[in-house]
Amino acid sequence: MWWGFPKDKSNMSQIGKKEYTHGTMKSLIDVVLDKEKEEVTVDREVDDGIETVQLKLPAVITTDLRLNQPRYATLPNIMKAKSKPIKKFTPQELNVEIKSDLEIVEVTEPPKRKAGVMVSSVDDLIDKLKNEAKVI
Repeated sequence: MWWGFPKDKSNMSQIGKKEYTHGTMKSLIDVVLDKEKEEVTVDREVDDGIETVQLKLPAVITTDLRLNQPRYATLPNIMKAKSKPIKKFTPQELNVEIKSDLEIVEVTEPPKRKAGVMVSSVDDLIDKLKNEAKVI
């Protein structure tokens, strides 16, 4: 099982009370699966370098945001892509039927809002909020 790093940063909450082995904070993924021993070897980045961990299967492996480093297109590849033709298909060529699965039941305008009230002072505003709107 693979998970991204959770918002609350508590990797153990993902495992719960299951008896799974776990590997947390994998920012370098080099996975070696050994089906005979039923274990997986995963590299993990730590302060001192890289740590290699062997986990018995089933295992939970969490990753952090540095795992997905975007690859940016280089200028030569962008120029090559511009010259390549883009083939266009019709829905009929792809054997796809274009139809709407939605049914419009009713369309109505939202109700009109009442006009606002100008108050002359902060005291009037507080009085209206307390007595009329009852929000304070």
